[in-house]
Parts: sequence; structure tokens; C-alpha cells
Amino acid sequence: MSESVSEVYVLDDDVSVREAVGGLIRSAGLNVRTFASGREFLTGLRKERPSCLVLDIQLPDINGFELQQELATKDIQIPIIFLTGHGDIPMSVRAIKAGALEFLTKPFEDEYLLEAIRGAIARESEAGQPRGGIASGDWEDDTRTDVRPRAAADQAGVVFSRHHNGHGKPVGTATEVIGQSIALRQIAKQIEMVAPTDATVLILGETGTGKELIARELHRRSRRKDKPLVPVNCSCIPKDLYESEFFGHARGAFTSAVKDRVGRFEGAAGGTLFLDEIGEIPLELQSKLLRVLQEKCYERVGEERTRRADVRIVAATNRDLKTEVAAGRFREDLYYRLNVFPMKLAPLRDRVEDIPLLAAHFVELSLRELGCPRPRLTQAGIEALQNYDWPGNIRELRNVIERAVIFARGGVLEFDPPVKDSSPALTPTAPRLGDRGDLEFLTDSEMQRLERENLFAVLEKTGWKIKGIDGAAELLGVKPTTLISRIGKMGLKRPD
Repeated sequence: MSESVSEVYVLDDDVSVREAVGGLIRSAGLNVRTFASGREFLTGLRKERPSCLVLDIQLPDINGFELQQELATKDIQIPIIFLTGHGDIPMSVRAIKAGALEFLTKPFEDEYLLEAIRGAIARESEAGQPRGGIASGDWEDDTRTDVRPRAAADQAGVVFSRHHNGHGKPVGTATEVIGQSIALRQIAKQIEMVAPTDATVLILGETGTGKELIARELHRRSRRKDKPLVPVNCSCIPKDLYESEFFGHARGAFTSAVKDRVGRFEGAAGGTLFLDEIGEIPLELQSKLLRVLQEKCYERVGEERTRRADVRIVAATNRDLKTEVAAGRFREDLYYRLNVFPMKLAPLRDRVEDIPLLAAHFVELSLRELGCPRPRLTQAGIEALQNYDWPGNIRELRNVIERAVIFARGGVLEFDPPVKDSSPALTPTAPRLGDRGDLEFLTDSEMQRLERENLFAVLEKTGWKIKGIDGAAELLGVKPTTLISRIGKMGLKRPD
């Protein structure tokens, strides 16, 4: 079916939303049918299936997840884009588990919705399915606790997966570059723009954010993809060997040069040279690299023959090169030569919505690499991962999950990443129980009563908010999952 005659169903109980979304879709040249309830939708569902269903999660008669399950039970395969006015991380995970191509929180950008719809139509067309798209069998059905995927890297809605972006084009491979955050979507768009060119790219980001993976994706999508990608970690090269490492050397150029050696520029001929940790190159050697970038030629050490440098440069650093330039540690002209197309990678703490998909993906990788029995990844486990700042970013997340898979032995995955310690430090002047003349000790039942009263008081103070900077868990200095468990054990309930 061509995009011009594709039909999209919109299901939302808010008439203003139905009209606005319907008008937007019509403006893109697509046909639209709108429904106010789940039952109206099921009753009006024709034999000819729609190309896509835009579905509000909160409906008066049936919620979006229940409707999806009913469609799956009837073997009705329709790509779904979930809408909600109450978006949060657990709900987005559940939406992806339900087979959503996209999960959008109201208000959303018009282009995001249109892009998702185009992606649904293009994916259906390329797959050759009559009206398919809901991968209802890819996730286990226990939406309360178990969020285990069968193939996490292949889930629809992932930006850098083996599936497609909003225009039906491949947007990555099964690597750690997986997610659906706005930050990652922006990176995907930048890659799509710059990869086919020979422009120099400077990738900026903290350690562990996936800079080398982005470099590999740039090479994979470039016209040089059939030639070598040569990575060089500039921080690991001894100072007196930089020239030899980059440009190669002739036999006899120095004492240990017992034979001719090909440098990295020559080894990457026709392909891509990835200069990782570019900020670590000594200042006095930066001029030699600058000359190659400017003049596209070089000489091996100990040789007069000039060779052409036919390479595409992708550089990366975790340093602030502007600060390095201001401090006199990095050449300003080299910085501007590298900074043709900068790409800033967000740290994991700024895209926590990607953690559920990354976690599921790393579980799958660990199973293949370690041969361990399959564990269960729960909502509580995901929340524990999301409550940590991840200074080591994606690399640290993968290590934590790999360790948890080993310890789980096929059971529930348990994570214990550090949390911010907000508990007050003990001081010599802090009051102690023994200092009170009227009470020297408490019985166990009295301690439990005081703990219950204290917990209830904190919950009231925070408006029963569990997570976040001003949440009860933060005030008490415990993990949110621990606090939720305590609330359940004590039978505490929020007053009506």
C-alpha cells in the first residue's frame, strides 16, 4: 500500500485530541478514522486493517494495554503508537513491551507523531505483511514484574536497532547504541546527515557514553564502508612514537626500526581513521597532525617520499577542548580543523528512559557471552538502575548487569548500584538514646511503632512521593525499591 492511500486510526476519548491529531494526519496526505472508545473501535474495525493505530492509554471503557492484548488474542496485527497524558518511565517500558512502535507523552511535537506514523507504514511495507506490526510475542506478558525480552535489541521503538527510523531506513546495528530518548534521536538524525559526507566529525562525551560505537556507525553508513575503519587510542601512544604510529617509518629510521612499518593513516587508506582521546596528543606534536588534515599528505619517519592521506577523520574526546585551548594545552587551529561537525553525546543520567531497553539488551548479550541461565529482569530492578547516576555511563551499566546475571543463577536480577547518601553524619553532639534520663531503651515493638510513625510522617511530608530529589526515599537515605517494600510490609496506605 502506498503512503498516499494509507489509513490511520485514532482512538482517544478527548474530542479535541481526536480532532487535532486527525487534522495533523490528514495534512500529511493520509486517511483518518477516529474513535472515542475501545468498544467503538472494535465494533468499527473493518476487514481491511489500518496501517497504524494511534491509541490513548487512558480510555473510559478499556485501557490501551488491555485493548492491545485483545487485538493480539484475536491475531489482529496493527502497529500501535501509544499516547498518554501521564507518561512515566515504567509506563513507557510497559508500552514497549506491549509492542508499541512509539510512546508519546502529551503534549508532543507534531513531527514526532508524523515520523512515527511514517515509520509504521514503511516498516509494514518493507516487511511484506498485510497489516502487521505488533510484536506481541517478543515480550513475556507479566507486565507487573517481569520485563524480560526475547530479543531486546530488536524491539520496535528503539532508535538504534536493526529496525527502521521514521522514514523506513535502517538506523543502526545490534550494539549498545540503543534507546528512544530525544537525545539519542537527535544523534541518529545527525548521523543520517553527516555519515554520507567526508566531513570531519568530532564526537564529544563523557567516558563510557559510546563514542566509538557512534564512530563505527558513521563509518558503516559512509561511502567508505567497504574500506578499513582504523581506531587509534591517542592516550596509549608513547610520546616519542606518535609520528611512527600515525605516519609509519622506514627501516633504519631509528634504532629499533628494523623494518618498514605502515602507519595508521596508510592503514586506513580509503576508509575512516578514528582518533579516540584526541585531547591527549602532546601539544608539540599537534602541528604534525594539523598539517596532514590541512594538506592531505604526510611522510613516513626517515623517508622523503610524500604520501597522500585519503582518509575520513572521526575524532573523539571526553575533554572540553575549548577549555584546553584557553589553557594553552590544545592548538586552536587544530580544534577548528576537527570541529567541523561536532556531536555531543548525552550521559546516561540524562537519558534514563533508555535504561530499560539497554538493560534488556545487555541481559541478552550476557546470556550469549557467559552461557548463564536466563534470569528475570523486573520493574523493581529497572527502577533500581534508574535511581543511580551512572558516572561510568553505558559501560558501567553493562558491567553491573553482567555481574547481576552471573549472581542471579536464573532467578530474579538484583542490582545494588550506589545511591546518593543523604543521611546526616553522626557527630559527637548528636543526641543518643542513653542521654535521655526518662528512657534508656526501647522494646522491639516500640521500635517498630516509632519506625512506622516516622515513615508515615516522611510520606506525609513529601505528599507520598517516593522517588526524586524531594521524595521520601531521598530524605530517608534509602533506595526507592527498599522504601516501597517497607511500606508494603508495614501496611501503610495513603489517607483518602
